[in-house]
Parts: sequence; C-alpha cells; structure tokens
Amino acid sequence: MKMRYAMLCSSNQNRSMEAHSFLKGQGFDFASYGTGAHVKLPGPSLREPNVYDFGTPYKHMFDDLRHKDPDLYKRNGILPMLKRNVTVKTAPQRWQDNAADGLFDVVFTFEEKVFDMVIEDLNNRDQTLMKNVLEINLEVKDNHEEAATRSRLTLELCQELEAIESWEDSIDEILAAFERQKGRALLYSVCFY
Repeated sequence: MKMRYAMLCSSNQNRSMEAHSFLKGQGFDFASYGTGAHVKLPGPSLREPNVYDFGTPYKHMFDDLRHKDPDLYKRNGILPMLKRNVTVKTAPQRWQDNAADGLFDVVFTFEEKVFDMVIEDLNNRDQTLMKNVLEINLEVKDNHEEAATRSRLTLELCQELEAIESWEDSIDEILAAFERQKGRALLYSVCFY
C-alpha cells in the first residue's frame, strides 16, 4: 500500500529534514514541517540563536550564516545541514500554515511536545472527511548523528507499514514488535481529517 508521510519537528529543521532527505531518496512520498513560531538555528551562544521566518529560503539562511561566521557554522554542522536542506526543498514550512498541502496517512514526530501539538492541531480542525491519520512519535535527540540513526529506524517502520494491506488492523502489533526489536519506545495516536 503506497502511503503519504509527513515529518515534523519543532523549529530547527535538522531532524525532520534529515528524515525527509533520507526517505525521499528511498522513494517514499514525504513532506517535512516545523511547528514552532520561527525557524531557530544555533547561534554563537544559547541566548543568541539565528531566527528566521518560515518560508525563508534555505539558500538565504546558508548565505547569511556563511557571511556571519563561516568557521563557527561549519564546525557546528549548520552550514552542511542547510546545504543538504537546499537539495530537499526551497524553504522550511510550518505545519499549522500548510493544512492545504494534503492529507497524510502517517505523521512522524521526533519529540513529544511536537506530537502533542499535532494531535491538538488535528483535533481542532474541521474533521469533515473522517479520513484517519496515524501519528507516531519516535523521540530523537537534536544532533546530527541521532537524526541519521532515527531516519533509518523511520525507514524500517515505513517499510513495515507499506507491506500491509491496512495498518488500522495491525498497528498495535507492528509497533509493539518494533519497540521490542529496537528497544525504542514509541507514542502513537489515530486522528482524523
């Protein structure tokens, strides 16, 4: 069964874009979004993040940070991350502003607070179609290595979901088996469009 997927993170565009890039390369139909008010990238200190509006092209962010301090942003992995993001899509999108982008079969989140935000958003929408959407949270630490590891785990979950006729009938068993095999706890919920 061919499914449509969304990846969501809060605002930094690393975890969802890593998964988006990796899984798109594997032939899956993916979109990625942030849920924060702005895109926030690490700055020279924790108190000085680089803040951009959603819709700001990744190329602009790359050029801006390369101009500010190329050594810092290369060393902390932000410039390579933005270079990757440019190859995936033009600019970051905000989940709440892009409801018209389509209906997804599965929405992956990578932190519990985003999982909760998506459930709240979907429950507050007009649910006129009564089409179900599976939301799965696979907790990911916000670093490049962990994002890459979780992308592979997400791929395995997608492959299992694609291999069955109807996830609705066996999702409990699939996710319980995944948790046992991988030693990773998952949260999941079913919402509706």
